[in-house]
Amino acid sequence: MRDLLCKVMIMVLILSLVTGCQHQSSQSEDQDLLHVKSADRVQSKKVIFLLVDSLMAEAIDQGIRQGELPSFKYLIDHGQYYRDMVTSFPTMSVSIDSSLLTGTYPDEHQVPGLVWYSAQEKRLINYGSGPAEIWNHGINRTLADALIHLNDKHLSSQHSTIYEDLARKHLKSGSINGLIYRGMSDHTLQLPAWVYGPSSLPQQIQVKGPDLLSLGSIANPLENSSGGTTAHNLPDGLPDRMGLTNKYSVEAVKYLVKQNKLPDFLFAYLPDLDQKIHKSGPPGLKGVKEVDKQLDGILQAFGSRETAMDKSIIIIAGDSGMTRLLPKDQNSVIDLPDLFTGYQVLRAGKEVNDETDIILAVNETMAYVYPNLAVKSYEEWARLMTIDPRIDFVSWQEGEWIHVRQGGTNKELMYRAGGSLADPYQQNWTIKEAGNVLDLSIDEGRGSLKYGDYPDVLRRLSSALHSHPGDFMVVTAKPGYELADRSSPTHEGGGGHGSIRKDESLVPLIIYGTDQKPPEHVRIIDLKGFVLQLLAD
Repeated sequence: MRDLLCKVMIMVLILSLVTGCQHQSSQSEDQDLLHVKSADRVQSKKVIFLLVDSLMAEAIDQGIRQGELPSFKYLIDHGQYYRDMVTSFPTMSVSIDSSLLTGTYPDEHQVPGLVWYSAQEKRLINYGSGPAEIWNHGINRTLADALIHLNDKHLSSQHSTIYEDLARKHLKSGSINGLIYRGMSDHTLQLPAWVYGPSSLPQQIQVKGPDLLSLGSIANPLENSSGGTTAHNLPDGLPDRMGLTNKYSVEAVKYLVKQNKLPDFLFAYLPDLDQKIHKSGPPGLKGVKEVDKQLDGILQAFGSRETAMDKSIIIIAGDSGMTRLLPKDQNSVIDLPDLFTGYQVLRAGKEVNDETDIILAVNETMAYVYPNLAVKSYEEWARLMTIDPRIDFVSWQEGEWIHVRQGGTNKELMYRAGGSLADPYQQNWTIKEAGNVLDLSIDEGRGSLKYGDYPDVLRRLSSALHSHPGDFMVVTAKPGYELADRSSPTHEGGGGHGSIRKDESLVPLIIYGTDQKPPEHVRIIDLKGFVLQLLAD
């Protein structure tokens, strides 16, 4: 029983850390707050970036109309508001955060999703999708992938994070509860005894991060600053998910503001809303009302809303939207192994061998499908999946062409990079066959195309298909449905994301404290360059 309890506690840690969807204080000798504040830009505005997991414009607009979101209304009335920023694909936090902080899509930053298969290691990588899958994949593996390998190994070293770029410019940066934190300063993650004891991980893990790295109680420089000033009573115990919550993130931001210790750029992740919408479904107004109060607390930490504008630039963004899922009695869960009757589908926790036909990496409403041996063509694997009318599409690449097969029909689109058709992002493409498979509006005469229900789909889908080495396919579910393996978490009647349609792909962006504007057609990959531009002034 004691061993089981330890494992359950570790699951709580992992779920808090990496899903959002994710007491022993860490020593802070390497995280001295005296060195966080920039000496060169004392009078310059600081940039605070608040990433609110699963924040949707629909909820913001509804709440403002009903007079229930005074802080959001004030920020929008006195700032800039964009309802349709395009996020990364798959629409899962770990990939999106990597895109935000590197300014690249997954084909460049190489973090494919919450779950993916490494052909090199012949194993599934799972950063913490749900208790059953964590248990089956192995506690040690999941902890090591989430705490060590994600930033140190999986995130491509060929593309710098904003923290690394700022360090090279001699500017200070910080991350509070961010999943992606790679920087150039040395830090120590310190695991409590009930985590490292039953696992094979060391108690202390050396990592590279920004000048300030706070990850709940695992890395809490605010708990015991060597400068003599401490932030007591931060909610970082086990009942508070070890500090991996909105409350901790907001209280940490407020503390840095009040102590006049803001770095030039501070990123803070607010995870709570995601869990609420997964359970109740979008748009999640009740949870957004809580975020509104937390925003007011941050503004008032400056002394007033006006002072906050004078001293800082505050950016608030969602990372992905959500689709409302049908209830269980309407067959909302697509059991992917059932589509491969007669074939050996790898079970979680088992090793890949010559008997394995298919490997599945499910990311809620999207999945990667890996044919282990070339027993069938991609066309045949696609046919097995698209027979189910709940499948939106299946995609794969052969040669230079990307194929997209629509679920429930025989329609297929083919496209490749380069050609005479330019999209709104000045990317050029060649399209064959049925453009309506991806809701494309094509004007051959003008040499242009526009996106409908699948924003920036040609680039984002291509990126997913090049996000990691190996042979694989991408499959997505139609709105109302989600994909599942045998032990995948499901959210019948609630909300789901992962896919590429606009309900899951368009997120709000609010900018307060500057007149500078992001690109006209703003995507989440554009925000890194925008922030660097703000800090260049």
